[in-house]
Amino acid sequence: METKDKNQVIVLAERPTGIPSKSTFQLKDTDMPEIKEGEVLLKSIYVSVDPGMRGFMDKGMSDNTGLKFEIGKPITSRSVAQVIESKSKEFVKGDIVHGRLAWAKYQAMDAKKLEKIDPGLAPISTAVGILGVPGLAAYFGLEKIGKIQKGETVVVSGAAGGVGSAAAQIAKIKGCKVVGIAGSDKKIDYLEKELGIDKGINYKKSDDLVKALTLACPNGVDVFFDNVGGKIFDAVFDLINKKARIVICGQITEYNEAAPPQGPRPQHTLIKKSARMEGFVVFDFKDEFEEAKKKLAEWYQEGKLKYKENLVEGFENLPSAFIGLFTGENIGKQMVKV
Repeated sequence: METKDKNQVIVLAERPTGIPSKSTFQLKDTDMPEIKEGEVLLKSIYVSVDPGMRGFMDKGMSDNTGLKFEIGKPITSRSVAQVIESKSKEFVKGDIVHGRLAWAKYQAMDAKKLEKIDPGLAPISTAVGILGVPGLAAYFGLEKIGKIQKGETVVVSGAAGGVGSAAAQIAKIKGCKVVGIAGSDKKIDYLEKELGIDKGINYKKSDDLVKALTLACPNGVDVFFDNVGGKIFDAVFDLINKKARIVICGQITEYNEAAPPQGPRPQHTLIKKSARMEGFVVFDFKDEFEEAKKKLAEWYQEGKLKYKENLVEGFENLPSAFIGLFTGENIGKQMVKV
């Protein structure tokens, strides 16, 4: 049984070169935090790890909210936690909340930066998965940028991950033909047999990805939801249709590169095809989060939206769970149960 005066945090120990390693992180013992008026004391339950966090580990890199990780300071990510002490009118002891939290077993947090979770709606871990940022990224990427229409062909890269699997299912819900690209036969089985997409392609076993995609998409590609970039992007890009929409959600192949790799330049094809390519971060649509969450929850409750969690047990295993994102280990949302 943990004593209330003992706490642990995981900090950024050094800025990584390439794929992060165990030495990128440091587990530190620390005192239990004291809470002030308007704050709550939280005990972490689930901690999400996401590929996009890699960029915040580089010097000077930040997102559009100014988030970046500093040497010696705790890593942060989307997390689910329980209130164990409150000096806020917003929450009482026992409430389950989520927000961007430090990699810490216990932490003090301004109550205004947290959202309450309704455990009756869905399992609480979905607040950082299918009903959280990954689900929202898939929803807004397809609806707002992809503008998917019934009968179109949609290709999703990284299709077995947290965002990709949600995007593939939303496209099916909307009546599209869906082709998913992933990196193992196990992932392809999951996509085809459990999620019901039309065709899965294992890029690691494909000698000619363009040929495999041409067979899977005989009518070309109308919407490409890209989580990966690199050679997979190049192969799908060859098949885009007139007025195609390319949604750039992630570029995991480039997150660990010292300099962006040189690849085909897309401008001429975009002109020729009157196609559109647009990148986004989910917080571009923060004013519409509640409406989107209701829709995602509705699909989940109707059994139309399924999810899988790749759950790693133990707070101390947060670094290895994060590193595992870049070796293709996860099917579904990667997270740690503290």
